[in-house]
Amino acid sequence: MSSNPQQDTRARKSGMARPTRAESPAGARPDWLKVRLSLNDNFFNVRELVQKAGLNTVCESAGCPNIGECWSNRALTFMILGNVCTRSCGFCDVETGRPGSVDLDEPRRVAESLATLNLRYTVITSVDRDDLSDGGAGIWAETIRQIRSLCPGLQIEVLTPDFKGNLDDVSTVVDAGPDVFAHNIETVASQHRVVRPQATYERTLSVLRHAAERGAITKSGLMLGLGETNSEVLETLRDLADAGVQIVNLGQYMRPSPNHLPVTRWVPPSEFDMLREEGMKFGFVHIESGPLVRSSYRADAQAKKAAAAMREAGKQTSLG
Repeated sequence: MSSNPQQDTRARKSGMARPTRAESPAGARPDWLKVRLSLNDNFFNVRELVQKAGLNTVCESAGCPNIGECWSNRALTFMILGNVCTRSCGFCDVETGRPGSVDLDEPRRVAESLATLNLRYTVITSVDRDDLSDGGAGIWAETIRQIRSLCPGLQIEVLTPDFKGNLDDVSTVVDAGPDVFAHNIETVASQHRVVRPQATYERTLSVLRHAAERGAITKSGLMLGLGETNSEVLETLRDLADAGVQIVNLGQYMRPSPNHLPVTRWVPPSEFDMLREEGMKFGFVHIESGPLVRSSYRADAQAKKAAAAMREAGKQTSLG
C-alpha cells in the first residue's frame, strides 16, 4: 500500500488501478537520469512569487525533475485553469477531480507575475477542463492577450489540451497569437488507451494539423518507456510531420508514484540520439531528444534552435 495519502486519493478519484513497484520491469533508475539538485536565490525568489500570486505551475503539480535547474534560472511554466484536471492520464501526477469555478482574474495575475521575471520566453500550460463549454479556450486567449499587453517583448509558447477535438476552441487559442502552439501526443497509437484513456491519437493529430493550417508554429512530444517500440516512435514522428508539426521533443517517462503506470524500460541516450537523427529525415525543423527532455524544459533553447534552422532554410519566423 502506498505511504502517500494524497497519491492514494488521486488514484481513487481517477479510478486508476494501483500498480506496485514490483510491477515495474525497468529496475533502478540509471545514472544518466539522476539529477543533482542545485538551488540558488533565484529558485527561492520564483517560489515566493508563485506563492504570493496564488498561481499554479506544472513544475510543482506534475513533479518535474528539472524544477531546481529551471527555477534557479528564473524559468517556469505556469499552469492555468486551476490545478485539478478532469482527466486521469496514467502518467500524470496532477490531481484528478472536479476543478470548480474558473478564476477570471488569473490571466492578469499570470501576466503581472511574468512582468516581474524579465524573461524573453515563457511556456503556459493548463489542466484539461472538459467541464467547460469551451474547454477553457477563452481563458487561454485572455491569458495570451494579458501577457502581450504587460510583457510586449516576451515570446509565448502554449502547451494546450485537446479541447475534446473542438477545432473552433483550438482556433480561439491560435488566433490570440502565441509564438508556438504545442500539444503533446505523449505516446504511440498502440499505448493510447492505457496512457491517455480520455484522449485519442487521431484527435491529437487533428488539433495539431488545424493549428498548423492556421499558421501556427506547432510542437509536440512523446515519452519513451511506456511499452512502445522504436519503430512505433518513428511511425508517430512521421504522422506528426504529416500533420505539419515543426518541433518535437522526446524524453524518458519517469513514474511519479506507485499509483502510476510502470516504466517498461530506461531508454539509453544513444537511442534518443538515433531517434533524433532518423526523425529529422521526416522534415522537422528541430527535434530535442534526451532522457531528461520535457516539453517545457529549456523550451527557449528549443525555440532558438528551431528559429535558426528555419532561417537557414529561408523560412520566415517570429521566434528569436
